[in-house]
Amino acid sequence: HKTQLNSFSLFILSSKCHNTLSLSLSSFLTKLALSLNPSRERFVESIIMGDQGRKWITCTLFLAMSLMISLINGESNSIQLNDDVLGLIVFKSDLNDPSSHLTSWNEDDDSPCSWSYVKCNPKTSRVTELSLDGLALTGKIGRGIQKLQHLKVLSLSKNNLTGNIIALSNNNNLQKLDLSHNSLSGQIPSSLGSVSSLRYLDLTGNSFSGTLSDDFFNNCSSLRYLSLSHNHLEGQIPSTLFRCSVLNSLNLSSNRFSGNPSFVSGIWKLQRLRLLDLSFNSLSGSIPLGIFSLHNLKVLHLQRNQFSGSLPSDIGLCPHLNRVDLSFNRFSGELPRTLQRLTSLNHLDLSNNLLSGDFPAWIGDMTGLVHLDFSSNDITGKLPSSIGNLRSLKDLILSKNKLSGEIPESLESCKELMIVQLKGNGLVGSIPDSLFDLGLQEMDFSGNGLTGSIPRGSNRLFESLTMLDLSRNSLSGNIPGEVGLFNHLRYLNLSWNHFNTRVPPEIEFLQNLTVLDLRNSALIGSVPADICDSQSLQILQLDGNSLTGYIPEGIGNCSSLKLLSLSHNNLTGPIPKSLSNLQELKILKLEANKLSGEIPKELGELQNLLLVNISFNRLIGRLPFGGVFQSLDQSAIQGNLGICSPLLRGPCTMNVPKPLVINPNTYGNRNNNEGVPGNRASSGSKKFHGGMFLSVSVIVAISAAILIFSGVIIITLLNASVRRRLTFVDNALESIFSGSSRSGRSLVTGKLVLINSRSSRSSSSSQEFARNPETLLNKASRIGEGVFGTVYKVPLGEHGRNLAVKKLVPSPPILQNLEDFDREVRILAKAKHPNLVSIKGYFWTPEMQLLVSEYIPNGNLQSKLHEREPSTPPLSWDVRYRIILGTAKGLA
Repeated sequence: HKTQLNSFSLFILSSKCHNTLSLSLSSFLTKLALSLNPSRERFVESIIMGDQGRKWITCTLFLAMSLMISLINGESNSIQLNDDVLGLIVFKSDLNDPSSHLTSWNEDDDSPCSWSYVKCNPKTSRVTELSLDGLALTGKIGRGIQKLQHLKVLSLSKNNLTGNIIALSNNNNLQKLDLSHNSLSGQIPSSLGSVSSLRYLDLTGNSFSGTLSDDFFNNCSSLRYLSLSHNHLEGQIPSTLFRCSVLNSLNLSSNRFSGNPSFVSGIWKLQRLRLLDLSFNSLSGSIPLGIFSLHNLKVLHLQRNQFSGSLPSDIGLCPHLNRVDLSFNRFSGELPRTLQRLTSLNHLDLSNNLLSGDFPAWIGDMTGLVHLDFSSNDITGKLPSSIGNLRSLKDLILSKNKLSGEIPESLESCKELMIVQLKGNGLVGSIPDSLFDLGLQEMDFSGNGLTGSIPRGSNRLFESLTMLDLSRNSLSGNIPGEVGLFNHLRYLNLSWNHFNTRVPPEIEFLQNLTVLDLRNSALIGSVPADICDSQSLQILQLDGNSLTGYIPEGIGNCSSLKLLSLSHNNLTGPIPKSLSNLQELKILKLEANKLSGEIPKELGELQNLLLVNISFNRLIGRLPFGGVFQSLDQSAIQGNLGICSPLLRGPCTMNVPKPLVINPNTYGNRNNNEGVPGNRASSGSKKFHGGMFLSVSVIVAISAAILIFSGVIIITLLNASVRRRLTFVDNALESIFSGSSRSGRSLVTGKLVLINSRSSRSSSSSQEFARNPETLLNKASRIGEGVFGTVYKVPLGEHGRNLAVKKLVPSPPILQNLEDFDREVRILAKAKHPNLVSIKGYFWTPEMQLLVSEYIPNGNLQSKLHEREPSTPPLSWDVRYRIILGTAKGLA
């Protein structure tokens, strides 16, 4: 075996000797000279006799011998070859190779040409290519790479290398440098752009920051490919870019470049350019004319910037364009007509701009289009029939414009069509049956004015459709049973229509369905028992319909369900215990139904449940212990018969809604109307202050006196025996109808009695009310409904003053005694309290009994707290306190 000490070994040994003696090279030479001078014998002896001297001499002799052996046995090409070995070994020492890909790299080898991932020139045996892509390497790019002076290709992409790339800036033979998809950082050295031999530079997907200096493109005459995308570069794009005269691919996307690029003096001069990608930056300004000079341009991506102005009219003079994406900018004006010349264009995305004008009829000339997206603009007009000429079209996305007219039948000629999104326009008419014969994957016609019924579909559509959204239209008729044949359907939204039909039971066959939204579609019948047989359903929304019956136990089979909303229906019966099987459930909305019984305690075990609303049902008993029920808001359980905390001892109290009227201005500062818009005193009699109607439930506010009176009347009349009937009190009759006799009009016709009225004359509206009260008590005048009756707003008197009239719930056995009725009304009319509105009078017949009181126009507490407009500020805490205080005093 031939023993040869390579230069790497010498490098290591010399470093060790240097560290041992802590001597510089000049110190070493000085001492060596002194040791050879006979006149300095004593000095040399002192060095030799000391420990440090002995170490120094040993290292010196060892290095001298090593150098002699290397000079005798080595040849010139061996020294050069060992420079490559040295460089690669030092380069490897800065890396971490967790998968041991570089185990073949051995410093004892004479040549690295047999090492993995290394290629050499067969004539010179020098390393020319190093490709370590995707080896999960970590560490940094060290200075060892500088030893590879003949390296032409260095590719280290898709690793996790860190640090900067200063060490790479001095290799004058480098032609391709690919460091993409690492974690390199720092500023890109300007000297890297001065490597005149460099043709390919890819630094994509790192964390480089700072700006690019103008010097970066000083010597880029050989550069053909440049990608700096997905970094953190900022500032302006250097104006010297035009010097890269042979550049055919420029990708600066996904950085933080700003300002207006030098198009005319820079980019438009790169006449060999085939790809231009400046997307996802903060570039601004307009796009000037001149793009036609990029005759070879195939891909133009400028999306997600702040460009404005009109589209360049000469864009259609780039005949080889096949992809244009200018979306998410501020371009305005009409589409340039020259676009129709781009017959090779297959991808055109102009979405999310400010483009206007009619939808172009010449779109049919762009026969190469595969993807067309004009969504979120202000394009008007009708869809032309020429759109059927786009036989290669797969994606048609025109959502959120101002299109009108009908969906053209010619779309059936687009046999390759897969995605049609026309939502948020003004389209009318019916959905063409021919569209349901195509192999569509996504169909979104939501938010239009479409009418008619849903087409039944075809076998081709049954096998392809994954998303169907026809919500917010005016569709009617039945939901076709064929909907159960869409084998791959994942999203179905038919909400906000007028179907007036049952939920099709065939939905259970949709094995891949994850979202089912049928809200507010006038559905009737019951919830299908097997709606969750597929077990893939995650969102089920059936609220706002007229569904009846019980909630099926089978709904507990929806093991993936995250949202269940059945609110605002007419569902009855108990809440099924099987809901406790829905371990993924996060939102449960059952409010505004007629559910009864107790809440299953097992629901407290649903750990993922975040929101529950069971208000306005007929539920009783204790809330489940645990989970979201421990912190449930009162608004989520209000309006039930009796629900209480699980910690409360004794039975739950049955709740009966008690509407009340209070005037918070009676307390504190009477001039403080903060938080309640329109809270002013009524312009009527000074005797009645203008208070607000506020209620603790959904019942529209009426006066406390009316409600208290209603309760007293019913309790009193239930215990009273049937007495003989009397006529109305004479003075009461005369106070309303002047000139009427004691007998007056027939009691069957009815009389309006106003208590404590100062005038005995009757107005025309009072007479009309007495003759036919049902004409005034109609749906238009109804303002609320309570437990004991319905409240109407009725104009009475000479000036048409509004009064609140409550029509009591009919109860013939107890309200047919006029004498008792009149006596109780007059007793309660004498009650005076600042928080009570007094009774003004009544109307009585054996068939109908009405109570009359002052009309207070300011709404109720429910509307002020939970139904206010977004522009109306919420009630302040001071107002809320005064409301609570007034409520307490009114009840006291």
